[in-house]
Amino acid sequence: MSFIDKLLRENIKKLVPYSSARDEFKGEASVFLDANENSFGSPLTKWYNRYPDPLQIKVKEKISAIKGVPVENIFLGNGSDECIDILFRAFCEPGKDNVIIVPPTYGMYEVSANINDVAIKKVNLTSNFQLDLEGIEAAVDKNSKIIWLCSPNNPTGNSMNIEDIEIIISNFPGIVVIDEAYINFSRYRSFTSQLPELPNLVVLQTLSKAWGLAALRLGMAFSSAAIIEVMNKIKPPYNIGQASQELVLQALDRVDEVNEMILAIVKEKEVLTKQLGLLSVVQKIYPSDANFILVKVKDPKSIYQFLLEKGIVVRDRSNVVLCEGCLRITVGTEKENHDLIQRLKEFVV
Repeated sequence: MSFIDKLLRENIKKLVPYSSARDEFKGEASVFLDANENSFGSPLTKWYNRYPDPLQIKVKEKISAIKGVPVENIFLGNGSDECIDILFRAFCEPGKDNVIIVPPTYGMYEVSANINDVAIKKVNLTSNFQLDLEGIEAAVDKNSKIIWLCSPNNPTGNSMNIEDIEIIISNFPGIVVIDEAYINFSRYRSFTSQLPELPNLVVLQTLSKAWGLAALRLGMAFSSAAIIEVMNKIKPPYNIGQASQELVLQALDRVDEVNEMILAIVKEKEVLTKQLGLLSVVQKIYPSDANFILVKVKDPKSIYQFLLEKGIVVRDRSNVVLCEGCLRITVGTEKENHDLIQRLKEFVV
């Protein structure tokens, strides 16, 4: 029995995936009468009456060229949230298995666990937002199936120590997921380069952040071919629409523009960090490898409301464990950052 077979839910092992018309058809044709589409076209364009490629091969080929990951090791989801949900459904038996999360972290791991009736074990990060290896080791039991790690972390912005992550991957008998939504802003390399040596690793990335394509909802999972095959087996037949695939293909041809934006965001983050540090309401600014900054302030709820009344929206994270007194501020344009600073200067505690 393979490593993956030992972890998979029994019903997933037996699952016969839905076979769509586009899965069954191979080759070229000029007349399509197999999928019950509207052969007369659509009010938008003649092509949108046809179902899209269910495996998004053209998109994966371009991502493969950019990321250096083979097509068979790539899964595309309707946002990273779909990738997260599918991993729960593949490996976690409802009412029996558990997963480990390390708060403060991305909230969808817990939400998806609750939706799938999977128990959650929480091992808080240390005071400097790093992994508590001893705590994680103590939390693992025979029903622990997935450890969810986010690096750079949301909402803290820092990257986890690479050595700590490697220790977890090497010693945990289940799946380790590293969510790299903000990796393009980080000093560190992606864990995708280590996929061939780590069969229990899943790396999540997204086009929502650095690529500026949040509205298209396209998340990426990189893993062994065996895990990707399972994810494709579970996903809805046409989870990425044709319009999204077309727009993503156009964006993937413009890597240089994306790299320029990343550099601009990093530069603006440096300027914003310096300006925030001069404000009397700011108590602490945490190091960030992301496109946002976690800032500890005096009276965060009042500041949040004050900014909202001025038309500026930040994220109040003051109720999140280890983030007491903190606001999470996304790096904006030069003008947006200037407006934020000017408004904060007007705030009186």
